[in-house]
Amino acid sequence: MPLEDKDTAVLHEIPGNRVPERARVGYFESWDGKRLRYALFPAQARPLKGTVIILSGRNECIEKYFETIGDLSKLGLGSAVMDWRGQGGSERLTRDPQRGHVDSFDDYVADLDRFFTDIALPDCRGPFYILAHSTGALVALLAAPSLTNRVRRMVLSAPLLAFEGQHASVSGLRRISSLLYALGLGTVYLGWGRRPAVPPPFATNKLTTDFARYQRNVALYQQFPHLALGGPTAGWVRAACRAIEQVTEPAFAARIQLPTLFVAAGADTVVSTRAIEHYATPLRAASLLTIDGARHELLQEADIYREQLLAAFAAFVPGTDTAIA
Repeated sequence: MPLEDKDTAVLHEIPGNRVPERARVGYFESWDGKRLRYALFPAQARPLKGTVIILSGRNECIEKYFETIGDLSKLGLGSAVMDWRGQGGSERLTRDPQRGHVDSFDDYVADLDRFFTDIALPDCRGPFYILAHSTGALVALLAAPSLTNRVRRMVLSAPLLAFEGQHASVSGLRRISSLLYALGLGTVYLGWGRRPAVPPPFATNKLTTDFARYQRNVALYQQFPHLALGGPTAGWVRAACRAIEQVTEPAFAARIQLPTLFVAAGADTVVSTRAIEHYATPLRAASLLTIDGARHELLQEADIYREQLLAAFAAFVPGTDTAIA
């Protein structure tokens, strides 16, 4: 079910997280008729250097990236962002709007293709780059062979290539979730359920060491709870595991020709830093940076970690002689 107004897409702001200037927001129709929210943000600085396609993680929304959009704008880069199907301000896929669900990550890839075709290419200044986080980075890897002629470079923040702290391996999780899916239980929660009424305290969070940014994101979802999700479904876990197994096949990895910077968080307890390093090291077109001490959400982290990612991004993108050496 759609969670925004059926005719008018909006961006939400709270004190300390204002909508960037000259933003444009709307909906586009996905390949199968789902309504997905997107927003475009032109660069304020000159010279103009192109557009960054921001691909968010699970249970994220456009509003969570306002600060990053401002940072990119200062580099002369515009931003184009979409909410994945089933989250943020996009159409949900189950009756319970808190269930993080998808049947296949190929659906995300098809949505990204439609976003490029219908929105980014006609309405945004090229060249194009990708900045993707976690689940969004896994989608970017899945789409990479088809993005070669559209995107110049990708920066992947804490890509989901294996789950950290799980007793079961990716293959084990796939088998469990596939069994539930085959039994018609693909939309049941797997792992944890609905979002708690009282947000967990900062001291227990696994995402960031930055108290102010943590509180900002908590306040955003408290004021606009329709943007947030609870736990993933068995179908989502199954789809994620199948996507991980696909991109980690050596034959698939060999097809990734886009210059790609992998940025891992040294203290990540959500996704496996070791898996990222193992994956990126042999890729011919890849570079790797591990930020020691950082937690999973690098773009929501304390400045001491976040600025390392932004500096690496500026050095890698747009990849011209005007980038930081």
